[in-house]
Amino acid sequence: MARFRTDCIEKLLIKAFKKFGICVGQYPWFFLIVPVIVSAGLGSGFMNVKKLEANDLEEQFTPSNGQAKIERAFIQQHFSTDYSHFTPARLSTEGMYVSFIAVSKDGNILTKRAFEEILSLDKMVNDLKVYHNNVQYNYSNLCAKIGNSCFPDPILEFINHDPNLVESTAFTYPTFNGSFIATTLGGVTLVSGRVKEARSMKLTYYLREGTEQDEVLSKQFIATYIQEFPKNSSTLKWIKVSHFTSMSRQEEFEKNSKTIIPLFSITYFLTITFAIVSCMRLDCVRNKVWVSFLGVISAGLAVLAGFGLLLHCGMSFAINTANSPFLILGIGVDDMFIMLSSWQKTDVEDHIKDRLGDTYAEAATSITITTLTDVLAFYIGCLTSFPSVQSFCVYTGTIVLLCFVLNVTFFGAVLALNGRRERANRHWLTFKKVESDHEPGESKCYAMCCVGGAYDKETGTELEHPMSSFINNYYGPFLTNRWTKGVVVVLYMGYLAISIYGCYNIKEGIDVRNLANDYSYVIKFYDDESDFFTKYGPRVMVSVTESVEYWNSTVQDEIEICMVKFEQVPYVDRELSESWLRTYINISKQMRMDIKEKNAFIGNLSKLFQFVPLFKQDIKFSDSNQRILASRFFIQTINIDNSVAEKNMLIELRKLAKECKIPLQVYHPAFIYFDQYLVIISNTIQNIAMAAGAMLIVALLLIPNPICSLWVTFAIASVLVGVAGFMTFWSVNLDSISMINLVICIGFSVDFTAHISYAFVSSDRESANDRCIDALHNLGYPILQGALSTIIGVIALASAASYIFRTFFKIIFLVISFGAIHGVMLMPIFMTFFQIC
Repeated sequence: MARFRTDCIEKLLIKAFKKFGICVGQYPWFFLIVPVIVSAGLGSGFMNVKKLEANDLEEQFTPSNGQAKIERAFIQQHFSTDYSHFTPARLSTEGMYVSFIAVSKDGNILTKRAFEEILSLDKMVNDLKVYHNNVQYNYSNLCAKIGNSCFPDPILEFINHDPNLVESTAFTYPTFNGSFIATTLGGVTLVSGRVKEARSMKLTYYLREGTEQDEVLSKQFIATYIQEFPKNSSTLKWIKVSHFTSMSRQEEFEKNSKTIIPLFSITYFLTITFAIVSCMRLDCVRNKVWVSFLGVISAGLAVLAGFGLLLHCGMSFAINTANSPFLILGIGVDDMFIMLSSWQKTDVEDHIKDRLGDTYAEAATSITITTLTDVLAFYIGCLTSFPSVQSFCVYTGTIVLLCFVLNVTFFGAVLALNGRRERANRHWLTFKKVESDHEPGESKCYAMCCVGGAYDKETGTELEHPMSSFINNYYGPFLTNRWTKGVVVVLYMGYLAISIYGCYNIKEGIDVRNLANDYSYVIKFYDDESDFFTKYGPRVMVSVTESVEYWNSTVQDEIEICMVKFEQVPYVDRELSESWLRTYINISKQMRMDIKEKNAFIGNLSKLFQFVPLFKQDIKFSDSNQRILASRFFIQTINIDNSVAEKNMLIELRKLAKECKIPLQVYHPAFIYFDQYLVIISNTIQNIAMAAGAMLIVALLLIPNPICSLWVTFAIASVLVGVAGFMTFWSVNLDSISMINLVICIGFSVDFTAHISYAFVSSDRESANDRCIDALHNLGYPILQGALSTIIGVIALASAASYIFRTFFKIIFLVISFGAIHGVMLMPIFMTFFQIC
């Protein structure tokens, strides 16, 4: 077996840690006080947290190099929004607006009584007032206009705001009186192309944002609307309403962080309680209450120092980074349990510095492997395209590293000082000396409270924890039984089959509704929109990005061919396209204009604008008006009702634009968010592959057996497949939030399996089964403690009212559960199959 050992680095690591442990044991007060002072000093960086908060949804949760952002920049450069001749389709962003959806309680919104209530809400919006520099403004002063009137709702405009006319009007669908009403009426029932009844109606009021003052006033109007609308909609009899604004998604998202602040104190309490209970002894001297309590404090100091350090450095702080402290409380105490287990195996009669040196030597490789793998996994996660992921990974990776530093300094000093107390046979609570031997006739209460310091006289070590004895005497032999191995292998094959099935059915992309908390008013609006307004999707701009000879019949034919190809896509309604060039050609034929020459073509465009003034916004002229620099057309998408359709539509349209001989691009503001579908899988695979490679290198360098290092890598893949597969069954999408956790998965799966594999190859037992039992005996209980502490660290997030934090809990729970099962059940069995380990 020796020829397979690669322990050069391991020997140097053990030697260095032993020396450092002796140093900490000699000067424990220094290593206790200095980390506290340094952590407190770094913690002053929290003063910068408000300044460095980075909660912009688009910036944090969409790819930083997304193609849609480039496309938007082109649109904004060439096509400005005219708020005096306004249409929503020509906006390069979502715009500024307030909106509400009215849903009929009796099944048909097109009734007089329903419209009376709708018109009362419409009046409320129009009557809202805001003040700026002592001047009063209302909606009519701030609205986006067509001519001298606010951009109208086509249905209210046609019935002239008279509810008596709605029941007698025959509405055609999806267009009526020249207007597209499919985004206004929802849940429509048609008879011969006419609307028989409709379940809901959506009204949107667009505001100007062309100047700085317009933007300020519009935001003020929106804030007033959010405040006043619920008051005016609570007494409606015939309709139910939900409301939304262009600011709602961002505002509700920013409220998420406030919902978890109370959960952090709960988590800290639960973690401390678990650490104390799991380390508690009935022996009043050997009891590790203070050790476990200060071990959790050590993790808290790491959070304080890590966050403070990065905030001092100006690192932006995204909202999902608030998950980090919950995770760190779990991670931080893992190494504490390993070090405490190693401490309890040292000779109690030895000098404290020697005991601590032996503890560090015993635990050095295990805690170094887990720290390196976790830190590497997080820092590799920084390579993603999502800034929110980068923020989380930088913060968490740095804190994990500081956890390691504080464990070998602050917590090591705690062990040394506690060792001094135990050596002097002092009570854990009163610190008074107690008797070490029991007297005849003493009561049980007296024996428990006033007698302590027992240890194993044969080995000189502390008495073994009952759980370790159970693992050694019962669980280990049971697990290594031939029949048990067979059953476990069969169960494992079933686990793999279910996981692989789940992987093939995983959904991609983050649903924007999940960025608000469960009790937000926007959820009801999203639900109504999903129920009634999903048939017709984004109205997509098709832009010619370079100057072409539009008067050339060949160019016209090529543009028409491209438009026809777009219209043949299953996600496009060919009847609802809008093309200034088609209209211009038709008008020229009717007016017998010759537009086949450049000057005639450009000169006669003014006649087109007389017929359709909006087309003026779709053509970008050069400064001299002698050349068309860019132009745009519109296509209407349909049936974009889920993330798969959004992804497929985006891919298909961009593919056609690229294949066209005319330089084209497609764009809609929603594409900013759709872009995540195109990079989420590649980003995830890239990060996972790089992290797994880094884990393998670390394992090969620090685990003194290359075969077992490969087993560790196999365990990483196995846990990863399980987590990704079971995400599907727990309704978790593959998005920027879950991608973080899949990267974490690699680091955590190494944690459990590295401990066991290292203990396995380090055992001096003869048979593989005996080495398996020995490894479980030494580290089985600390691994279970670490797994439970991590789950407890995040369990409070299960009750969070936010998808972001619940998703974090779900995946961490899967990672830890599967990782622990691999560590204490599957890996020990698999390694016994290869005697060479």
